[in-house]
Amino acid sequence: MNEIEFLTWVRGTGLNIALGLFVLGMLWRLVEIYTLGRKKDLAPTRKVAGASGWHTIARRSMPPHSMLKRSPVSYFGGYIFHLGLFITVFFFAPHIKLVESLLGISWPGLPSQVIDAVTVVTLATMLLVLFDRINNPVKRFLSTFGDYLAWALTFLPLLTGFLAVKHLLLPYTTMLALHILSVELLLIALPFTKLIHVVTLFASRWYNGDISGKRGVPV
Repeated sequence: MNEIEFLTWVRGTGLNIALGLFVLGMLWRLVEIYTLGRKKDLAPTRKVAGASGWHTIARRSMPPHSMLKRSPVSYFGGYIFHLGLFITVFFFAPHIKLVESLLGISWPGLPSQVIDAVTVVTLATMLLVLFDRINNPVKRFLSTFGDYLAWALTFLPLLTGFLAVKHLLLPYTTMLALHILSVELLLIALPFTKLIHVVTLFASRWYNGDISGKRGVPV
């Protein structure tokens, strides 16, 4: 298979397979989550200021002051690379064009120089977070294969996309195909790994906060 055939496959058959597995996986996980079942809460609802699902989302989105001092790389690095990912995925002009071709919706993108800078910062931050995880004995002990897999599946689309745009390392066609393939691997793995938090993060925080809020317990 030459590079043109490889690119054609990942943009056609490969993408269809990835999207199909992603949709089926997400449906399975969502059904699994929402069919767990809960006993009816018979306790009377209590109204306490600051105790609700939305308050919990806001509180849990901000790091505790003590932990921010104790582990700044985890918190600052996490915020930076998640924000960087959001910007590169949703404000890079070719990505917007792809969404427009699929869904018919569009929005303004950011200049390529801004996307380049954000991508470099995001890649550097992810490497720093990885180094901190490996170098810290406690974090290294608590880390599993799934943690490193999630990191790699997130890092590779950024790296290959940057290399493709800059025409570095490999011919553009090959690097673009590798970029698309890395995104497809991310889509396939997302429902079955810790990356599922992309979908469940705020919903789970709201649910826990809402349940606790009805009991008058802010969390």
